[in-house]
Amino acid sequence: MKAQAIPFNDLHPGEDSADVQAAIQRVIDRGWFILGPEVEAFEAEFAAASGAAHAVAVGNGTDAIALLLRALGVGPGDEVIVPAITAAYTALAVISTGAAPVIADLSNDTLTLDPFACDAAVTSRTKAIVPVHLYGQAAAMTAIAAIAARHGLVIVEDCCQAHLATSEGTPVGTIGAGGAFSFYPTKNLGAMGDGGAIVTGDAQLAHRLRLLRNGGQSDRYHHDIIGVNSRLDEMQAAILRARLPRLPAATARRREVAASYRARLSAAVVPVAQRDPGHVYHLFPVRVATGEGANGRNSLQAHLRAHGIETLVHYPVALNDQPALASYKRSACPVAAAAAQELLSLPLHPRVQQAQVDEIAAVIARWRS
Repeated sequence: MKAQAIPFNDLHPGEDSADVQAAIQRVIDRGWFILGPEVEAFEAEFAAASGAAHAVAVGNGTDAIALLLRALGVGPGDEVIVPAITAAYTALAVISTGAAPVIADLSNDTLTLDPFACDAAVTSRTKAIVPVHLYGQAAAMTAIAAIAARHGLVIVEDCCQAHLATSEGTPVGTIGAGGAFSFYPTKNLGAMGDGGAIVTGDAQLAHRLRLLRNGGQSDRYHHDIIGVNSRLDEMQAAILRARLPRLPAATARRREVAASYRARLSAAVVPVAQRDPGHVYHLFPVRVATGEGANGRNSLQAHLRAHGIETLVHYPVALNDQPALASYKRSACPVAAAAAQELLSLPLHPRVQQAQVDEIAAVIARWRS
C-alpha cells in the first residue's frame, strides 16, 4: 500500500509562515498575552471581514455558542433546536447553559437543518434555534428566520465551519442575533490552538458578551454578572490576524477545488448538494451512489487508502444516537441516520492541486470496475 500521497489536510507552514512567525515574535516582544492589543485589533478586523458591527473573541467555538445563548437569556427550562448532524459540541454548548437540546432532522440534499422538522420541533418551551452552516454551506436561513419570527424565537448561527460564507448574499452570522465561529487549526481560518469568536450587530449584546467571557468583570476585580473564563489569547489573535488577509483567496481556491470535483467525479459517488454559491467548502463529503450505507462507504475509503489517498468520516453518529444525549428529547431522524452511515469526506483545502483532484477522481472511477 502506498504512503499517504494525498493527505486529507496539510497544516504545515505555508505562504503565511513568515507573517505568522513575525506575529508570534511581536507578541513575545510586547510581553502582553491576554486581552491586549492583538485581540482588540483582531476583533475589529474579523468583524469587518464577516460583515458584522462587532466581534467578541473567546476561547473556542463551543464557548462562542454557549455564551451567545446565555447572553440572549437562554437557560434552565428552555429548549433549543439543533440539527441531528453536527459536531456534538453544538448540543453540548446548549446543555452548558442549562437548556435542553431538541434534535431535528436534516434536508436530504444539503444535510443542513430541515425547516419542516425544525418547525415541528417547536414547543411552548422553545427559546432558540441553532442552525449549523454545515460543511461551509449556509442552512436554509430564509425559512428558518420565518419560523423564528412566527414563534418569537432567537437564532444563534453556528458558523464554526463557515468563515466568509453567505446565505443568499448575506454574510452568515449576521442573520440571527449573532454567529459563533471556531478557529480550531483545521478550520478555514485556523489558529495554532483553540480559539473562537462571536459576531453580532447588537452593541449591547456585544458588551454583555465581553463581560461573560471574562468572569463577568466590568473592571479588574469588579464582577457585575456571573461569567466564565473564555478568552482568546494574544498569541492566537496575532496568528489569526496574520492569516485573515489570505482568507478570501483561500476561500476562492476551496470553491475552485470543489467545482473541479463536481465536474470530474464519476457517478459512483454523489456529492452533498450546493444550495448557495456562498458555500465556502470547509469539507467536501460524498455518498456512495448505490446506497449501501456504511459497507459502501468503508469499501470506498479502503480503496482510496490503498492508493495513498487519505479520507475522513465526519459525524458517523447522529446526535439523537449519541449515548451522552440519551436523556434529552429525541425523535426519529431518518435523513441524519442514513447520512451518518454513508458520508465520506474527500481532501479539500487550498493546497490541493488539480493533478490531485484528477487522481482522486480517477481512483474513484476505478472502484469496483
